[in-house]
Amino acid sequence: MSLILASSSPFRKAILDKLGLDFEVIAPNINESRKVNESPIDLVTRLSKEKALAVSKSRSGLIIASDQVATFDAGVSSDDVILTKPQNEKNAFNQLKKSSGKTVNFISGLVLMNTKTLNTQIHVEHFKVTFRTLTDNQILNYLSKEDVLNCAGSFKSESLGIALFNQMEGNDPNSLIGLPTIQLIDMLAKEDVHIL
Repeated sequence: MSLILASSSPFRKAILDKLGLDFEVIAPNINESRKVNESPIDLVTRLSKEKALAVSKSRSGLIIASDQVATFDAGVSSDDVILTKPQNEKNAFNQLKKSSGKTVNFISGLVLMNTKTLNTQIHVEHFKVTFRTLTDNQILNYLSKEDVLNCAGSFKSESLGIALFNQMEGNDPNSLIGLPTIQLIDMLAKEDVHIL
């Protein structure tokens, strides 16, 4: 059965590449706006499902879809402020300044959809990062060395961004990058796709 990653993220593709599976990548074309009164957990769950559904209209197989947000709170309230992709250096600086000395909760939705059986597995993964207390110069120095304008929270934990933290807490560090791989391996096994 074909394996399809419903994503435009080069970070998710890189994680899936490490598993040694043959897969194709199809970017889902969906509206990723947050709905009124939608909690971050509900948002990542809905968007992961919608990404899988969008790709299922043109492809059949096992479709992997994921979405991620970052928030200072647990993600259960519609009032929780989401840290978005900054898009410019000013926004990135402001996000990192607000995160300095604080704990940020990364919430990743994960869906594995079998288009033949219509079986859909859904999971939400949490990963917490506590930032060091950062000076303005440290933040500017980091931003001068790493392109993070398309990264939720304004950092890349898989490279220099690790220097921003003093603590990480969670089951799967890959979920911080955007694809909860430990859970995905379990989901794939339930569809008789085994990594080892």
